[in-house]
Amino acid sequence: MSSSSKHTALSVNLNKVALVRNTRHLGIPSVTRAATLCLQAGARGITVHPRPDERHIRLHDVLDLAELMLSWPDREFNIEGNPFHNLMAIAADLRARGLPLHQLTFVPDSEGQFTSDQGWRFPEDAQRLAPLVVQAQALGARVSLFMDAEVSAMPAAKAVGADRVELYTEPYAAAWGTPGQAEQLARFRAAAQAALDAGLGVNAGHDLNRDNLTAFLRAVPGVSEVSIGHALIADALEQGYMATVAAYIGCIDEAFA
Repeated sequence: MSSSSKHTALSVNLNKVALVRNTRHLGIPSVTRAATLCLQAGARGITVHPRPDERHIRLHDVLDLAELMLSWPDREFNIEGNPFHNLMAIAADLRARGLPLHQLTFVPDSEGQFTSDQGWRFPEDAQRLAPLVVQAQALGARVSLFMDAEVSAMPAAKAVGADRVELYTEPYAAAWGTPGQAEQLARFRAAAQAALDAGLGVNAGHDLNRDNLTAFLRAVPGVSEVSIGHALIADALEQGYMATVAAYIGCIDEAFA
């Protein structure tokens, strides 16, 4: 077991593997094969974000991956999505089939949105989120809310019953290597600490990569999980899944060295 399992877990988002596969009707590249290789390389979890239009991950992928995760009982299956679209039905279907589901990450994206680009808003979203958090937890899933790095929003996320927040890290990634990098790191450090102080776990994701991951984890306290897709799959096109996952785990380990 990698030492990263004692610190921050790496969950690999496989959406981009499915996106490439969907351009043809040959079933390649295989999403389940990608998951297997990433897990064999030491990834602590698999993440998917099945959007209603199925432009990348499709329902059968979710089911196939959940079946696969039965063979990896010490790893986690994280499903992201908008709970007001298709996410809750997918979660209920998995549970009805007796398949594993460890975490649901609620993301406030629109159906045709290119990619997730903002977190939930409080108090605006509180009343409608609270019953869905309860519903998800009744299915046995941990609930993480996709959030901007705003200190004041963390107690509100806890108040609706969330278990964790996933900090939306694109602003940090965009500032990487610029004079704004330190300011963004300070912002995320404060938000993570506010989440921890409120009794929330902390995840992070969006545009994290081999260049910026170590510095982020060194500066931001208590990050339980990073979910990385686009950059990791892009790296895997050149290096292969096994070497790429090992490299990302190395970035995590370096942060805690």
